[in-house]
Amino acid sequence: MKVLVLGAGVVGMATAYYLERAGHEVTVVERHAGAADETSYGNAGGLCPSFAGPWAAPGMVSKVLRMMWQADAPIRFRPQWSQHQWRWIVRWLGECNATSFRRNKLRMQRVAHYSLACLRSLADEEGLQDFDFHADGTLWLFRTAQEVSYGRLAAQALDDFGVPWRWLEPHEIDAQQPGLITRSAQVAGALYLPADASGDSHLFTQSLARLLRTRGVALQFNTTVEGFDTEGDRILAVRTSAGRLQADAYVVALGNQAPFLLRPLGLNLPVYPLKGYSISVPLRQDAPDIRAALMDEHNKVMISRLGSRIRAAGMAELGGYGLHADTAQRDMLLRVVRDFIPTGMDESQVELWAGLRPMTPDGPPILGATRWRGLFLNAGHGSNGWTQACGTSRIVADLVSGRTPDIDLEGLTGERFSI
Repeated sequence: MKVLVLGAGVVGMATAYYLERAGHEVTVVERHAGAADETSYGNAGGLCPSFAGPWAAPGMVSKVLRMMWQADAPIRFRPQWSQHQWRWIVRWLGECNATSFRRNKLRMQRVAHYSLACLRSLADEEGLQDFDFHADGTLWLFRTAQEVSYGRLAAQALDDFGVPWRWLEPHEIDAQQPGLITRSAQVAGALYLPADASGDSHLFTQSLARLLRTRGVALQFNTTVEGFDTEGDRILAVRTSAGRLQADAYVVALGNQAPFLLRPLGLNLPVYPLKGYSISVPLRQDAPDIRAALMDEHNKVMISRLGSRIRAAGMAELGGYGLHADTAQRDMLLRVVRDFIPTGMDESQVELWAGLRPMTPDGPPILGATRWRGLFLNAGHGSNGWTQACGTSRIVADLVSGRTPDIDLEGLTGERFSI
């Protein structure tokens, strides 16, 4: 079949890879000048299936409200005159309880662990070694007694799914990660998650783009998707800034732009952006050797080592589609990194970035067919896009090809939202 993939972030390019491998003729359409130039560019770098979980969690509502007026709060809510935002919020509020959290986390765990296995297999089979990949786990750090309680609740869900973890008391953390001995942060406990890894999604996606070009996949950059031409329940073509494009099947992997494209089709995709920030800082030779990704629960900041750089990403702003970032976000992220890595960074070369995470209200992505023949979704990955990209893309490629995916799709399709 001829298949159009709309979007060239890490999700779109991974979808194109699995479709090409299945024997399809594939074209990727992207509004930017290259692959992974938007949300996939500066994310935290963590490939963290063990850590994967929904933003909708017990206690999150009160936490958001408490932090609403704090200038440097890691979580911010900026109300908008937007039906789309408020519909998303109402659905999100309904998921912020222990029962829903456990259900949604297990769904995300299922696809995330499958995805990391897919990524590792892909990288080995294709010889992709240039994206700073390393498998040294995640150290999830809790600074307060309340955070420790939350961590133990998360660990129970990990037990249910058979995910390896080890609880560390404060005196055990340095033995597990000696590079943290010089930290100034006081930590009340930690979860070590050995099944996790780290890597640079931008470098990975660009490598994938180069590989796919050699295999005949058409990469149509600088092309904006404008809408669909339809007849009955069938998609006839995609309208773009470069003209009409026709195919036998269409996969929407457009992140935060997907709801706007799909709304005229009567598909109300419950995806809304959660803005985040990251900094990338070169390391000097005297930097401490910290290999595991660090997740600071108190500040909602993840710190990953990517080759000779430190990437720190975090903050969550629910408040529209702007991409502005300023020194306040940079300084906050630097402050958190210094709590754990007080020396060894070249702070004269800090790169600041902002991106929009395409969130569903419950957490899991939305995968698979729609009521329009030939139209498929690979959407709503939130802050787990890098972690889930290869798995969800292989699932969608299987569905396009008429094959049964390797994992159970319960809770991962649009059926839960009546899409």
